Amino acid sequence: MNSITSKKDFPSAGSFVYLNAANVGLMYSEAEKVIKEWYKDLAYNGSNNFDENVEESVFKKLHIAAAALINSEPDDIAAGSSTTELLCSLAWAVSPTKEQNVVSTENVFPSTIYPWQRVARATGCEIRMAKEDNNFINIDDIIALIDQNTAVVSISHVEYANGQIYNLELLADAVHRHNALLIVDATQSAGAIPIDIKAFNVDVLISGAYKWLCGPFGAAFMYLTPYLQEKLDPGLVGFRSHENMWDLNAMRMNYVSTAAKFEYSTMAFGCALGLSESIDFIHKTGVETIFQHNKILSDRLIEGMLGIGARITSPLNDNDRTSIVRADFKSVDTYQMKNGLQNADVFVSTRSNSIRFSPHLYNTLDDIDRAINEIKYWIKNN
Repeated sequence: MNSITSKKDFPSAGSFVYLNAANVGLMYSEAEKVIKEWYKDLAYNGSNNFDENVEESVFKKLHIAAAALINSEPDDIAAGSSTTELLCSLAWAVSPTKEQNVVSTENVFPSTIYPWQRVARATGCEIRMAKEDNNFINIDDIIALIDQNTAVVSISHVEYANGQIYNLELLADAVHRHNALLIVDATQSAGAIPIDIKAFNVDVLISGAYKWLCGPFGAAFMYLTPYLQEKLDPGLVGFRSHENMWDLNAMRMNYVSTAAKFEYSTMAFGCALGLSESIDFIHKTGVETIFQHNKILSDRLIEGMLGIGARITSPLNDNDRTSIVRADFKSVDTYQMKNGLQNADVFVSTRSNSIRFSPHLYNTLDDIDRAINEIKYWIKNN
């Protein structure tokens, strides 16, 4: 199996076995470089180089990079500091009413539903959660919760705990039949799963930078479908919200008519520039290439885990699975196992007394085999 990255792309990848992209991915080296250079320039020169013109256009590269990654237009992209920040602003912009409901899943990462829970406290809208069965959500159970009063279906494209992926085209059809919005947290898929926003037909898609996109903390992007760009009034606003951000007149606020109306204030701009670099790298490498690479790695992991008696609690069906592999070990304290693996320079996560593996493009089959052997050794000696 040939590597699809070089040592200069991820210099530390050969120093240990890092199977933890679903937690935090290793950062692409050029993204790190761009971020450091931006902060150094700011520290030494203040606004001499980062002047008003540069600040006004600071998100342009991210708009272009993210749009290319998901097959949208740059005007459909807004930059932000995190998925949660962008989703909170969006939730207040939509503000489902007392007569309406928001649909999600019991397995969803909390930040994907908490903004809607907060809005529900103010408006009285109903929150509906599809129930899990053996750590799996049947997509039909999500669809069954949608009715004429549904305002929003807010889900993760990929569930963080077990790697289950949802068919967004199928969900979008069901959601739009009821004139509701499909809002997708792609933090566990962007960079690892091919995303075609036009084919998926979702209304909003948001992703953080620091997992599968191999970017930094402190940056995120949001796709907003064109018909919502003029309709919605952002929940968070600031001096960047006005169509001419340097026309500093507090007597009025006229938004731009693009997704950039959700870009409201200053942030760690260097992180947005770093994310642009990492997305460009991911896009040039090819997300389909990354997806197939990661599938080979996860196939090897599953085979190895089953071989030593673990129970795989991630989906095994190709239509439902990703490269996140969750394994249960009978009569094993997985927290102690995780610590033992860490001492052997193999890094994974624990989720509900399971081990969660999440290999990515910088990993190799040798990494997988080493992890399997270290687990065998740990079980034998504990």
